[in-house]
Amino acid sequence: MRVKNNPLPRLAASILIWATATFTSADPIISKPTSVDGAISYTIESEYQNGPNRLDILLPVKMESGRKYPVIYVLPVAKGPDEDRKLWGYGLAAMRGENLLGKPPQNLADKFGVICVFPVFDTTPWYGDNLSNPKIRHESYLMKVVLPFVERTFPVIAEPRGRLLLGFSKSGWGAVSLLLRHPDVFGRAAAFDAPLMAQWPGAWGIAEQFGTKESFEPYYIPALLEKQAPNFKGSSRLILIGYGNFRDHMERADALMKKLDIPHEYRDGPKRRHHWYSGWVPEAVESLMKDAR
Repeated sequence: MRVKNNPLPRLAASILIWATATFTSADPIISKPTSVDGAISYTIESEYQNGPNRLDILLPVKMESGRKYPVIYVLPVAKGPDEDRKLWGYGLAAMRGENLLGKPPQNLADKFGVICVFPVFDTTPWYGDNLSNPKIRHESYLMKVVLPFVERTFPVIAEPRGRLLLGFSKSGWGAVSLLLRHPDVFGRAAAFDAPLMAQWPGAWGIAEQFGTKESFEPYYIPALLEKQAPNFKGSSRLILIGYGNFRDHMERADALMKKLDIPHEYRDGPKRRHHWYSGWVPEAVESLMKDAR
């Protein structure tokens, strides 16, 4: 089915094509695209979330015909578009270079030639699956709904070097856990100021989102690092940048990766505000894009 009425005239119509498929009751319901805040925005209803949620996508201004682009999955920290933005800013605005300490805006999607995907969740995202609540399955939503939709709709590099993860705080934790759990799917993950050593039942909504210790344990990052250490002996795929609220967590994660001989990038500072607009995003994207370009 072809998506009509392209909201952004600069896009080639050939980009916005839905793959033909036989749909079942379990398939997500995905709206036609609209233009929201300078991005392409879809609404998705899925069995893995309670209700319809936005999926925002930022494209380079000039898309080259025949070219395939890497994707950065820009992961939100809070639920819903309004709460996340009120507390922490808007991830795609940071990718456009807006609100960054008074510096001139620099659109990172254009600079690096990358498509940026910002999924929205109706509960606080920890990027795992709650085994007792089928409507709080953030990992399944990303892996089974968002990623396949992006890869059948846009001209992307559908291999690990073209699938990159970016986040901070809870979403930085999510970026690292997703890479460790799916190293054959994603290529790199960058995290700023994240509670990487968080334990059960922890704080910041861990117990509410995972429901049980049994649900949380497969996502416990120290255990994942030990389990996956043999698979991460090649190039550096984990990027830890700076601190604001969670310096201790970042330091301990760095120490554990050194102990396990896992190649990674670690920069202790400068201290920055715990926010999308505190200046860490360009540095993180630069590191993410080393192998994708």
